[in-house]
Amino acid sequence: MLYSKTCIGGMVTAPHHLAAQAGANVLREGGNAVEAMVAAAAAIAVVYPHMNGIGGDGFWVISEPGREPVAIQACGQSAALATKEFYASHGDQSIPTRGPRAALTVAGAIGGWAAALDYAERFGRPLPLKTLLADAIRHAQSGVPVTRSQHELTRDKWNELKDQPGFAATYAQDGIPAQGAVLKQPALASALARLADAGLDDFYRGDLAATIAAGLEAAGSPLRAADLAAYRAQVLQPLMVQLKSGRVYNLPPPTQGVSALQIIGLFDRLGVQQADGFEHIHGLVEATKRAFILRNRHVTDPAHMSVNAADWLLAEALDQEATHIHPQTAAPWPHPAMPGDTIWMGAADAQGRVVSYIQSIFWEFGSGVVAPDTGVVWQNRGASFTLDEGANQLQPGKLPFHTLNPSLARLNDGRTLAYGTMGGEGQPQTQAAVFTRHVLFGQNLQAAVSAPRWLLGRTWGDVSTNLKIEGRVPAATVEALRRAGHEVQVVEDYTDMMGHAGAVCVHPYGVIEGATDPRADGICAAI
Repeated sequence: MLYSKTCIGGMVTAPHHLAAQAGANVLREGGNAVEAMVAAAAAIAVVYPHMNGIGGDGFWVISEPGREPVAIQACGQSAALATKEFYASHGDQSIPTRGPRAALTVAGAIGGWAAALDYAERFGRPLPLKTLLADAIRHAQSGVPVTRSQHELTRDKWNELKDQPGFAATYAQDGIPAQGAVLKQPALASALARLADAGLDDFYRGDLAATIAAGLEAAGSPLRAADLAAYRAQVLQPLMVQLKSGRVYNLPPPTQGVSALQIIGLFDRLGVQQADGFEHIHGLVEATKRAFILRNRHVTDPAHMSVNAADWLLAEALDQEATHIHPQTAAPWPHPAMPGDTIWMGAADAQGRVVSYIQSIFWEFGSGVVAPDTGVVWQNRGASFTLDEGANQLQPGKLPFHTLNPSLARLNDGRTLAYGTMGGEGQPQTQAAVFTRHVLFGQNLQAAVSAPRWLLGRTWGDVSTNLKIEGRVPAATVEALRRAGHEVQVVEDYTDMMGHAGAVCVHPYGVIEGATDPRADGICAAI
């Protein structure tokens, strides 16, 4: 039997053990959950560079006892020069997925760290930024062993990445690195040290910003210093869905957070009584289809939306949508899916604060472009824009659609639960699996994370849009799904395709519970 880890002093769960430990070190220094998360976010940008980095975006949900949760939207806008004409002048029929012209949006993660720390100042005396970034700087200077997933993804994407400016010099000086080889990132260590000394704003409006902008322009990106200087993270009211078990929060558009909430809101109305059988998987898959239809039609930069996504989460709207889910028959599918490479992390402190955080560079190693003299690999999030008509059509200064979405629940029994995963559009599906198993059906939190998962659509470069299910799902359940009309493909157990999930929960009597995914390299680090 799989059991969660528990403590009372504070906990950080992350998909890499060094990131979790960096966060726990800050808790030991007297830091709060937000400060611990900044430390973990900086560390994981160093030790898991294929999944995320400071050249990417981030999203937060922060719960402080006695206050309504807040969200932080830390995603960057497209460059002022990123126009259809810019891409046409380079002969592009669509936005490239790799290379300098894929590096067309500002990286918002660092701005999100700053906004979160500003919010956390109300908790008491803040720790110095040098303390928060110390582990990340040390790992970048001294080096870290290359993980299995970094080795495999570098190998699998080598032809796309090897010739991108700065990539090989940063991550593969001697060719594709072997698992266990030591990766040192001195330029990134210097960039992080600069931020520790000068402050996080230097990334956008200081010397580091000037170096980044000059390097990206020289490589051929449309980003300029003015684009960096114009960026600010936003503190927002999160979206919320009311369930029988409590309230669940997530980010508004341009993220797919509304889809994560809509899926569990619809499933809450189906009356399923047992986990992991046909009714559970079928119900969540069909709820996913309903949520994704609305998402694909409408979700983009909210300044360019004609509908209010929060309306989809009203009880009447969910009641109506749920009537379209047949209990025994699969609705027709496929649809174009969104890939993505990301990390999710959770943190809780002894005062009951809980943080759900996600950080990403979109695809593995993002655009593949490393800004010279910085060690910062830049995201390719803007590759999700289209040059054609539609909700996500490219415009200068526009926010792209985001698969990223961290969830946080305040349950009727007094628990506060943060949970999430990486995995492109598998994120809301895995979140729904973990939440329903744990909250609705009473599974232990670690068991809910470790249990077999499924994915409708594609991720990690897979072009198929079928329903992929890990092999541990009983054959009778798989056959029942096929009889209902699902196109099922059985895949290997504990595959990275299913994302790297995690969760942390604060109980009303003070115990902190956490879970980490056996599919990743993480731990729950506690004090």
